[in-house]
Amino acid sequence: MNLPGWFQRVVLRRVWLSFVVLVLAFFAFGAGTLNLFFLLRANAALLLEHGWIALGDGAAEQLAELLVTGFLSMAAYVVFKACEYRLAHWLTDPPTFIDHQDPP
Repeated sequence: MNLPGWFQRVVLRRVWLSFVVLVLAFFAFGAGTLNLFFLLRANAALLLEHGWIALGDGAAEQLAELLVTGFLSMAAYVVFKACEYRLAHWLTDPPTFIDHQDPP
């Protein structure tokens, strides 16, 4: 299955669905990045202060979860930008008529 082709065929060809996906991606990006920087900084400080003990107590798992959250948030941002691009061009580009042919 070609994910970019599927996304273009199913989501971006429908303006209303592009808007719905844009809103969902916006909320996913916002929820994923709300406290991400502060949590990563706190996790790094914990690791620097306590070293291997912190890793054994779950800091490594938390760091992995934070990194996955960051990657998923970035994916949501990319989806948001793709939908934004589609909707902006739908609003601003002049309509094209396939049936219209210029006279010779």
